[in-house]
Amino acid sequence: MTKAIVLTSGGLDSTTVVYKLLEKGHEVYPLFFDYGQHCVETEWSRLNEVLPASCPCPERVDISEIFRGSTSRLIDEADLWADDIVDDDLYIPYRTMLFFAAAAARAQTIGILDVYTGFINSNHAKEIDCTSSFMNKLDGLTESIGPVRFHSPFRFSSKADVVQEAMKLRVPIGRTYSCQASSSFPCGACPNCVERLNALKVIRDERDHTKP
Repeated sequence: MTKAIVLTSGGLDSTTVVYKLLEKGHEVYPLFFDYGQHCVETEWSRLNEVLPASCPCPERVDISEIFRGSTSRLIDEADLWADDIVDDDLYIPYRTMLFFAAAAARAQTIGILDVYTGFINSNHAKEIDCTSSFMNKLDGLTESIGPVRFHSPFRFSSKADVVQEAMKLRVPIGRTYSCQASSSFPCGACPNCVERLNALKVIRDERDHTKP
């Protein structure tokens, strides 16, 4: 049985990757990063709620000190009623690079050579290090420094593609959590919420169109 670490956040994309790997017979080890995000406890709670019973408990790693003092609104929660937030306010420098490096180190330490992520090709300004172009360059970097390999099954997919796959795998979509602006409830207005809502609408419209 192939072992794999999956970077998990309790969000739709990474949760769907977990379900997909389990369906294929992989032995999955969820890895969760506390990087000081204001919604960390909500994410952690939802992650433990949405993972299937056949999956081991996620491992939580605290790297929050690295981003101590950050003004990113992913860490310093905004007042949704008073603050005007734009995409760039949600960016955290080198966060994704740090995730990959830490995950690779953890994977090789415990004898696992495959690390999976749920990153999709994004147009969000704050996610310049989550694009398919970035992922492709990262592949070349890791091939020259160690045995761990990264896999991002949805790197060329849209959010609607992920929703479609999640539905097939019976992922509890409604219990996953991806909001960037609020630590307790989906705001419906941040880039992640908008992308998610639009994807769900696309799937709904497609289903309505195919009804007899």
